[in-house]
Amino acid sequence: MKVVHTLTELRAARTELPEPLGLVPTMGFLHQGHLSLVQAARKECASVAVSIFVNPTQFAPTEDLASYPRDLEQDLRLLEEAGVDLVWAPTDGDMYPEGFQTWVSVEEVTQQLEGARRPGHFRGVTTVVAKLFNGVQPQKAFFGQKDAQQAVVIQQMVRDLNFPIDITVCPIIREADGLALSSRNTYLSPAERKAATILNRALKAAEKAYLDGERSAEKIRKVMYDKFQTEPLANVQYASCADPKTLQELEQITHGALLSVAVYIGKTRLIDNIVLLEMP
Repeated sequence: MKVVHTLTELRAARTELPEPLGLVPTMGFLHQGHLSLVQAARKECASVAVSIFVNPTQFAPTEDLASYPRDLEQDLRLLEEAGVDLVWAPTDGDMYPEGFQTWVSVEEVTQQLEGARRPGHFRGVTTVVAKLFNGVQPQKAFFGQKDAQQAVVIQQMVRDLNFPIDITVCPIIREADGLALSSRNTYLSPAERKAATILNRALKAAEKAYLDGERSAEKIRKVMYDKFQTEPLANVQYASCADPKTLQELEQITHGALLSVAVYIGKTRLIDNIVLLEMP
C-alpha cells in the first residue's frame, strides 16, 4: 500500500494503478462502515484508493472540526489489512491553497434536511469531492447510505458536471442493537450510547407502519416523533418522510420514501435513515 500526501505524489502513484480504479472518500477515524465500502470497491475494481481528509469547509464555526476524532496510524493499518492500494492524505494547504476562491454548489437537493440546518455544509462537501475526483481520477466511487442526502447530492453533481464516474451507494452498517456506525459515536457516554438506539427504533417503527399499510407521510412522521418522545436524552432536529430523489417532503407515499432523522443525544448530533421501497 502506498501513502501519498501531495498532488505530485498522487499523480505519479496513480499512473501505476490498474483500472478500473475505485475511490472511497473518507474523513478518517475509520470503522467497519468505511471498511465495507473498501470491500465493495475491492469486489468491483482492479485497484482501490482511499482518501483521508477532515474537510474544514463542510464544518460550521459552531461544529466539531477541532475535536473531530483522528487516528491516521490506525487508519493506515486497517486499510493495509483491507488490501487498499493507495491512500491520499492531503493537508489543508494542499486542498485549499492560499487565495482559494472556487466552489462547487449543487442547488435544489441541498436545500432540505442537513442543508437547511447546516448552511454551507454541502458546498464544502461537493467542492472537496470534486477535487478528490479530479485528483484521483477514479472510474468508480463508493459512498455510504448513512449520509443519504450527501449521496443524492454527489450523484446530482456527477450528472450535472459530466464526471465519468459511477457512484455506488453501499448499505448502512449497524451495531447489533441497530445503532448506525459513525465516528461521532465515540463522543457518547454509556448512557447516551444506550439512548442513541432510539434513532433506529423510531425509523423501524415508521417502517412497520408503512408495511402495515400507512401511506400518509404526516402520520409516518408522527410515528417517529412519538417514538422519540419516549427517550428523555433525545432532542430531535427533524424526522423526515421525503421523496428519495428530490428530498422534498411528501404528503402521500406513492413510490416509496426516504425516512431520515437528525437527533442530538446529549451534545452529539447523530443522523440515520431507512429507505421505504415502493410496494407492489
